[in-house]
Amino acid sequence: MSSDELLEFRTSVRALLGKHATPAALREAMDTDLGYDPKLWRMLCEQVGVAALAVPEQWGGAGAGLVESLMVVGELGRTLSGVPMLGSAVLGVQAVLLADDEQSCARLLPDLADGSRTAALCWAGADGWDSTGVGVSDGKLSGAAYYVLHGAQADLLLVLTDDGLFETTADAPGVTVTATPALDPTRTLATITFTDAPATRIGTGEPAVLRRRLREIAWAAMAAEQVGAARRCLEMTVEYTASRVQFGRPIGSFQALKHRMADMYVLVESADSAAQAAAKAVAENSPSAAEDAWVARKHCTEAFTTVAAETIQLHGGIAITWEHDAHLYFKRAHATAELFGTGRRPVAA
Repeated sequence: MSSDELLEFRTSVRALLGKHATPAALREAMDTDLGYDPKLWRMLCEQVGVAALAVPEQWGGAGAGLVESLMVVGELGRTLSGVPMLGSAVLGVQAVLLADDEQSCARLLPDLADGSRTAALCWAGADGWDSTGVGVSDGKLSGAAYYVLHGAQADLLLVLTDDGLFETTADAPGVTVTATPALDPTRTLATITFTDAPATRIGTGEPAVLRRRLREIAWAAMAAEQVGAARRCLEMTVEYTASRVQFGRPIGSFQALKHRMADMYVLVESADSAAQAAAKAVAENSPSAAEDAWVARKHCTEAFTTVAAETIQLHGGIAITWEHDAHLYFKRAHATAELFGTGRRPVAA
């Protein structure tokens, strides 16, 4: 998409989310087993086509790209919506595409593109994303994958191992799915255990390359989400300080608070620049992709954590009540700081 088309598309996504992904709807979805609003997901897929963005047209997609998909992830970050965009339409779709297996693409991607099926990428071991938790022997999977996004809701499981990418289902023999309590109540995680579970390998590419590319995409996606959420925190803070009156004047008029909000603004804008650079570099698989993704991951994490903490402070006592949304953004900030790990800075070739 051109810059103007991308801006128009983002406006459409934001308008739909503004109408249907309200704070009340978010809290209602948090209390369900699914963890998100299935009606919202259907609307996003059917009316806007978000799940199809990065899927090539030959397999039922829109043929747009990863930049457009990460823009949607950012907009979902603004509302903390827990729909399976990141886990299924970004990581799941990209895993299948990167495996470079046309038969698997033709079989799996059309359903992922229209949102009728969701995938979960099983990756992290007990110590995190630097190592895989599942191994393969004689075509059967054994081990456990931790912190799986929407793992308890997806039926298609894409399992990343040291031997490559494998496909199975949640109801396959030997597969046990356990929902995992999370710090962030707006996002569902699961632990998935495999005990000699039958699986099918997807593609024959180099596993290390697949893992590296997926790590870069995951970091770029996290950066986009963190920027969206941080920007919403800034907006909430500006709105509150403009309406909260103390000593006969809005507290936002006090110089000390102006300075703090100006610092928040600088953090959000710089993080936005880093996230956009990472999205472009990762989408193009440029030589700087690993570096750009790592920098965006680090800076956007620090920016969101700082902005979320300032939001709590500048909202005063109301921010720590369950009824206010500030604490949800604060928890999302700390949860995303750990999701997909931080890794070491890539070494230039």
